[in-house]
Amino acid sequence: MSNVIVKRVAEFLKRFPPFSFLSPSELEPVARSVEIQYLESGETLFRQGEAARPHFFILKEGLVHLVEDTPNGDEIREVCDEGDVFGVLALLGKRPYLLSSKIIENSLIYAVPVEVFEKVLEENSRVALFFAAGFAAGQVVVRQDLSQGQKARSLFRNTTGDHSLLIFSDPAQVRYSENVLKCAPDTSIEDAAQLMTNSQVSSIVVCSGEDFPLGILTDKDLRSKVVASGFSPKKPVSEVMTSPVVTVKKQDGFTTIYLEMIRRRLHHLVLTEDGSSDSPVCGIIADHDIFLSMGNSPAVLIHGMMNTLDVRDMRLIRDRAEQMLRYYLENEISMEFVASVMTEINDVIITQALKISKEKLKPDFPEMGETRFCFLSLGSEGREEQLLRTDLDNAILYQDVPPELETIASEYFQKLGENVVEVLLACGFDPCPGKIMASNPEWVQPLSVWKNYFSDWIHHPSPEALMKVSIFFDYRSVAGSKSLVEELTQHVYKEIGQKRIFLNFLAQNALKNPPPLGFFKDFVVEKSGENRDQFDIKARAMLPLTDLARLLILSHQVVGINNTFKRFEKLSELEPSNAELFSQAGKAYEILMRMRALEGLHQRNNGRYIKPQSLGKIQRQLLKNTFSPISELQEVVNIRFQLDYFRR
Repeated sequence: MSNVIVKRVAEFLKRFPPFSFLSPSELEPVARSVEIQYLESGETLFRQGEAARPHFFILKEGLVHLVEDTPNGDEIREVCDEGDVFGVLALLGKRPYLLSSKIIENSLIYAVPVEVFEKVLEENSRVALFFAAGFAAGQVVVRQDLSQGQKARSLFRNTTGDHSLLIFSDPAQVRYSENVLKCAPDTSIEDAAQLMTNSQVSSIVVCSGEDFPLGILTDKDLRSKVVASGFSPKKPVSEVMTSPVVTVKKQDGFTTIYLEMIRRRLHHLVLTEDGSSDSPVCGIIADHDIFLSMGNSPAVLIHGMMNTLDVRDMRLIRDRAEQMLRYYLENEISMEFVASVMTEINDVIITQALKISKEKLKPDFPEMGETRFCFLSLGSEGREEQLLRTDLDNAILYQDVPPELETIASEYFQKLGENVVEVLLACGFDPCPGKIMASNPEWVQPLSVWKNYFSDWIHHPSPEALMKVSIFFDYRSVAGSKSLVEELTQHVYKEIGQKRIFLNFLAQNALKNPPPLGFFKDFVVEKSGENRDQFDIKARAMLPLTDLARLLILSHQVVGINNTFKRFEKLSELEPSNAELFSQAGKAYEILMRMRALEGLHQRNNGRYIKPQSLGKIQRQLLKNTFSPISELQEVVNIRFQLDYFRR
């Protein structure tokens, strides 16, 4: 491989873990050993049950689905996009693949030989832990964005919050099996299978003489490891069991156990006396037991959404998500957790809408299949804060194309945006009153035009430009080429760095809304119109906090944090002297989000306007308490950006 290609491969790999953990001297031989594979839509890289190959894979460009063969057909278990690592069983377990990899869009894939990477695993503990964690979780794909909580598998990673009520009105209805079917490690596979059949169960736990769990054999193992692979059923069960077995304490409680199964992608979880594998088995729970109790769980809803392209089904699933949202809000579940769940569900809807739209347009625009693009969520959905099905702000960014393709590219992406918005409206979302949607040609543009948009807003911060900044500066990539978004982001921060006075204009704009309490310490309400005498919780309380958080995070040149909670969290780290104020601002925003969402659910609207007289005494005081951080932050910004002098 030429040095130029090796350099490009290394530059790409360095952007994603675990390769980002490598030094240049460690990365260079890996990049040199990479085999570049091109697969077309409809092809399969590896199939469920096949022996693991001597490579693992990284998706460079395109889209790959990892699917499980079920009696009802293929079911999507993972969606791989740019930078995702998959097929790691070759590296870790040398076992047959648990899923098939289907190429959904023409894809470039980097194949890394295991033998080249083994030395890195031995010498770099961070890399070893990265892969080990993925293997222990039963994951075939290890996502690069685990810390951001943007995908379903990472929603349940943090179990330290108050999730005790999660989604079950009566968790006690779930029954654990205390009569666990067990066998010794030297039991033959066929005898173990017969025991399972006789007991009408889908698993058997392989135990030591002390009843300590050594491994587990399931129906799925029998299909994929024995039948599909032609493995002799006369051999001992120890040769095909899954080991080590994942264990927890029964006393951990159902919610903890449920989260563990979701996080680790397990169909069965073994319960032991002390929660370790060096303790006697005392029970087992299967995912079937859980799913019987979980009509509205995030896992079930997301799984259902990922496996349908029927818009009516998508609408019904989103309706069920709203029921789940109401339960979360009324039971005081952490707002960060709730917002992450609802964001993931909305993102899956958008992803499925894109699939529907691309398939519809494929016959008329065959030449557009290879054109890179990115679907952007803006505003509250871009910040991962949209709970209700209010209007969705979105846009499309696509690569610059040769002049001869400009017209056809514009037409294609315009139609793509229109079709996606049509699906979103059919799923119950409202159209944006300001027409900031991917159906509007103004917001479906190539990278060069988007760069010019942001440059113009930064260099000519008119009131209209600043209004657009409040929406567009919170853009987030939902699907497509992340590299396009990264290039745009680099451009934006470079422009801000060269035009720092832009932040003063942004600061002035962030202070345009006065404190929400009047002179007599009562709510500032609307004076006229259909919402007369009502309090605008969005404009008077939430927007000031989102504007202030955005301004301050931009002033620190921090890239990649859109969420208001997380912005205040990061600001607490960057400015310890103001940490308490930022913490209070984050808590205030959480209260406001909850109040608006509950109001919207109760009134069947967007929850923006609240009648102060309808609030109880405690609610009124709680709402007023959220205003204090707004006033303090506005004063900090006024002094920091010298706005008294700036206005002169």
